[in-house]
Amino acid sequence: MNTIQAGHSLIWRRPAFSTFPLNSKPRTTPLFFFFPKLHHRLQPLARISRRDFASSLSFLAFLPSLCPPPSVAAFSIGISGPKDWLKDQKKKSSKFLLAPIDASREILRSAYLLLKDRDSEYSNKDMEEIQRLLRSAARDCVPGERNSFVAFQANTGVEVCTFSLIVKNAASLLGKNDPIKLEAEAILNDLIRSFTSLQALANEADIQLPSERQRIADSLTDAISSLDKFEQGIKDCLEV
Repeated sequence: MNTIQAGHSLIWRRPAFSTFPLNSKPRTTPLFFFFPKLHHRLQPLARISRRDFASSLSFLAFLPSLCPPPSVAAFSIGISGPKDWLKDQKKKSSKFLLAPIDASREILRSAYLLLKDRDSEYSNKDMEEIQRLLRSAARDCVPGERNSFVAFQANTGVEVCTFSLIVKNAASLLGKNDPIKLEAEAILNDLIRSFTSLQALANEADIQLPSERQRIADSLTDAISSLDKFEQGIKDCLEV
């Protein structure tokens, strides 16, 4: 306590009382305590690849769906129920979910132009660049083309295929045997087969031969068409 002298009397002043120790901050419970899997998804961007970031973006786009509105509001007269609210949230987030599909399509188009827009000879370096583009466009959905870390994740049961994650998110509110969901899953399988065939062809082809380059170009066209169908299947799930 501090003592202040005023005339012949002493005035005792109680020091200000703080509920927290000096230089300390109140403790808060981290969000990861409630959502442990979220910690993996929200790693610093410098530590994750562009494809992992796309997966995380798709996940974050639907994070609001984990927190439905209060039940009182949901069942009030004139207000739609929780399922309708979740559908609305998914529609609003559809552009984030569809973004990886559009990005893969643009990558495939770049690979196609690299094959068709040149009259000069091609080198092994050109083939390596095309293979790199194809791996990027496939987004870890072709098991044989995954790097060691992604392969390890897949072996532990983690879903690493971005397109599979997109289907699961888009169709999460549909019934198990819903025709729209089943159609989207069938299109997903066709898409993965298309990428698998394309990458196998690119790994074996001789890029210096015009006929081989044409085969790759035709396979690229098929993969782009499969992506278009896949995108429409996801839109059908989201009703957008």
